[in-house]
Amino acid sequence: MQFPQIDPVFLRIGPLQFRWYGLMYVLSFIFTYFFLRTESRRKKLPLSTDDISDLVFYGAMGVVLGGRLGYILFYNLGFYLTHPLRVFAVWEGGMSFHGGMLGVCAAIFLYARRKKLSFFSVMDMVAQCAPVGLGLGRIGNFINAELYGRQTDVPWGIVFPGTGGVARHPSQLYEAFLEGIALFVIVRLAARKSNVDGIASWSLIAGYGLFRFIVEFFREPDAQLGMVVGIFSMGQLLSLPMFLLGSIMVYIFYKRHVMH
Repeated sequence: MQFPQIDPVFLRIGPLQFRWYGLMYVLSFIFTYFFLRTESRRKKLPLSTDDISDLVFYGAMGVVLGGRLGYILFYNLGFYLTHPLRVFAVWEGGMSFHGGMLGVCAAIFLYARRKKLSFFSVMDMVAQCAPVGLGLGRIGNFINAELYGRQTDVPWGIVFPGTGGVARHPSQLYEAFLEGIALFVIVRLAARKSNVDGIASWSLIAGYGLFRFIVEFFREPDAQLGMVVGIFSMGQLLSLPMFLLGSIMVYIFYKRHVMH
């Protein structure tokens, strides 16, 4: 299958260009705002409309700053050490989920402390929004024909531009389904079926770690890194500890609640 020629720019107004990838970020932030407003009422948290707006802003800063810093440290440190000014060239791409996750956790910690709220009571709400942003982001990757998969002969393999006419796994769509739809269902069920603060957050971490570890077997490794240890990529080395830690913490939090 040939990659459908999708213009990454969906709207042009004079010199201004609006890209699908940027739109995915906007849509995820809009969804997050309305979801957090509804969920905070369900949990009876003392958060006003302005408080929710502040929470979205904190989360957005955590995603962008953490995601960028994570990519630099985990995936391309040598390049940015020799080209320090390119750190700010975010329009060239280069974001890491693992860095973004750490950035969001730091931002939510500061926010919860400022509002005198439990960290996990806020984080559990944000955790339910994360898969939506992940799924939309992977669709944006697909439209941009980036972060595609390894060579394959499966019937649904896609020939992406600039890949020498070789069919590859549409791994962006695999991730959109697993990290987006499937993970949203898992985290949502964890939040609604359990009254234990922290279960939804740790379920997100465990679920993402598992799904990302699996999909990395189909995704083309970063050119500047290749396989880092044996058959494992950097994404897998970062995701496996997430799955293990998240699974252990879900068990500990649930066990602690049952014992009480």
